[in-house]
Formats: sequence, structure tokens, C-alpha cells
Amino acid sequence: MIHVQEAKQRMMADAARLPAVVVPLLQAHGRFAWEDVPAPFDHPLFDCSAMDGYAFAFDENATQWTVVGEVAAGGTFQRRLAKGECVRIFTGGMLPEGADTVVMQELAQRHDDSITHTDAKLKKGGNVRLKGEQLRAGEVAVEAGTRLGAAAIGLLASVGVRDVKVAARPRVALLVSGNEFAEGTLPQPGKIFGSNGVMLLSALQALGIQAELAVVPDDRPALIAAWRRLAADHDAILSTGGVSVGDYDLIPATLQELGASIHLHGVMQKPGKPLLYGRLGRCAVFGLPGNPRAVMVLFGEYVAPWLRAVQGAAAPGPETDLLPLAHAVRIKGNRAEFRAARVLHGRVELLPDEGSHMLRSLAGANAIAFIPADQRELAGGQLVEVHYLD
Repeated sequence: MIHVQEAKQRMMADAARLPAVVVPLLQAHGRFAWEDVPAPFDHPLFDCSAMDGYAFAFDENATQWTVVGEVAAGGTFQRRLAKGECVRIFTGGMLPEGADTVVMQELAQRHDDSITHTDAKLKKGGNVRLKGEQLRAGEVAVEAGTRLGAAAIGLLASVGVRDVKVAARPRVALLVSGNEFAEGTLPQPGKIFGSNGVMLLSALQALGIQAELAVVPDDRPALIAAWRRLAADHDAILSTGGVSVGDYDLIPATLQELGASIHLHGVMQKPGKPLLYGRLGRCAVFGLPGNPRAVMVLFGEYVAPWLRAVQGAAAPGPETDLLPLAHAVRIKGNRAEFRAARVLHGRVELLPDEGSHMLRSLAGANAIAFIPADQRELAGGQLVEVHYLD
């Protein structure tokens, strides 16, 4: 059995980036830039006004300017301003040739066709957005591996980018194995409501991934058929249940029968000790336990970072911090632990240590606290590693 860091290293070393595709900006949200994206144009495209006011050539000795026109956003003034002339200008309006400064309208006084102003702090270049002050054409707007959120997409749009190269989204299947799941709205004796499938579908949707769900009984031929079918046209399969050493835990045996290469099986951690990772042909396989809490923790700690990595994420996560504990805690056993936590006002509160089949405290958490195997007693105020939940 291996330790958490080795398990993560083995898994991430196998996370080869998927092929590139080009998508419109509106389809790029949540994906990762395949390469540095240069700006095709300057931003701003031209010198423009940062506010409503009057534009003129700055002259510290001038006290009055003649208004000779106006420029709205999207408009232009067709000639060069002469000395002593100004134009009424609106936010985003292009500065006329010969103008270099804008006085805001609240500090300007207009008298028929002339203005004065009372802005004692006004300097040359005041209230002007200069051409290319944010980006020059050819400069990198977004670096390779950047997650394309709304702000990054807005930045690319502002410099004239319409399409962007990203990695293909991974094709993911969920294989939920077991005989215990209820059919319909009322469970029969011995049956339970299934949660892992819908929970993982939801988690994958948050990553922008639509997955296929297959529910398969604990039956060797049925599992082998499901593995073969799903591996043929998916990049990854997440299975839940049947991954330990019980009589009905058929996941490892059926994978071995199919000739899968197992990279790891068993990690010194709580929850999720039976975690399995390997390859069935070109398809990655994540064998997760059946207990819902373990499934959700392992998804955030192992699966989601792998899925981001194969899309080229520069920082696949999870997002990590070191923060002080709000209270002392004693840990039993000899395994590293992932504990549901709530980060509030810069301190970490560990939530109740529920069994791996329970989700209640995890549902109220905003982070997972990672406690290494060599730390069994932690004092209040001691720094602990936290992994923020998406």
C-alpha cells in the first residue's frame, strides 16, 4: 500500500494532454488555453476618454477653451484640434488628433461655446486611456494552461480574439456496480437509493463534462462486457463499488482478466483506502469505493485534478492553503486523513468525523483538511493544509 503523495504522483504522471481543438470563445468557458494567446490588436485600440468631459491639449497657462464639436463612443472628430480648442467627449470616445487630456464634466464650466475648469490637480494625460496601455499587439493576453473563465474570455474578446485553441474535453463514463440499488421510488427490503451516479454526474457537469452512466450488477460477465464497451470510446471510466477484497468486489479481478495495467491499488488514506487507478487499453480507469463520502473526497483529490491535467491545466489543483486550526484535534489510526472542514475568517474548523458512507458534514464543507499520517495530535492554532472545494 502506498502513501497519498506517491499515489497522486503516479496518477498525474499518466495524465497526458488530449488533442487540441479550436472553439469559439462562447464555448471555451472552463476550458484551458492550449498555448499562449497573443493579442491580435492593441488594447485600447486608440487613445480614448476615461469619462465624460472635454478633451483638449494640456497647457498649464491656458484658462479657457473653445468648444468646436463633440465625440461620442464609436465616433470620431474629423480634424486636428488647434491650440485653445476642445471637444465635448464621452466615455470611450476617441481622442481627436491634437488632444491629450480630458477634464471631467463635473469640474468643467461651460459658457455658450467655451469652457473653463476648476480641476487644480489636472495634469497632461489626465483621464485618458492610452492606446495599448493594457496590451500591445503581439503581447501574450492569456498564458498556456490558463483556465478560461469569464474575465479571461472577456479579455480575449477585447483584443479581437474570436476563437481559441484548447484541449478536447475528456470523454468520461461512470460505471456504478452493485446489486443493492432500488428501482423506482420505493426501496424494497435490503435495497438503498443510489447516490454515487447522480453525485458524480453533477460533479462532472461542474467541470463542463457530460458523462455516460452505466449501472451494472455484481456479475462478472456483465462487468466485463461493460468494461469493454465503455473503454472502446471513452478517455476515462470512473467506477464506484466493488474495488476492495470482498467476495462481491469484482472490479480488480475483471480488469485483470481484460489485461488492464494497474498503476496503484490501495492508498494509506481515510477515506478511500481501496482506491485503484490503471489503464484498460488507452482508457484510464479510476476504481473508487462504493461509500459516497469516499467517492466525493477521492473525486476532488484525484479525479478532478487528473481531468484538468489532461485538458492542459497549468495548475490542476486542488487549490491549497495553509491555515490555523480553530481547535485542537486528535487523529486515530495510522492513515493520512481527508477531513471535511469549514474555512471561516482565516481559520479551519474540522467538521464531524462521519463514516465514509455519510455525506452530511461534507455537504456543509467548503474545504477538505489534509492531515498527514505522521500527525496524530494537532493543537489549536497549528497550521493545517486545506484543499478548497469547487
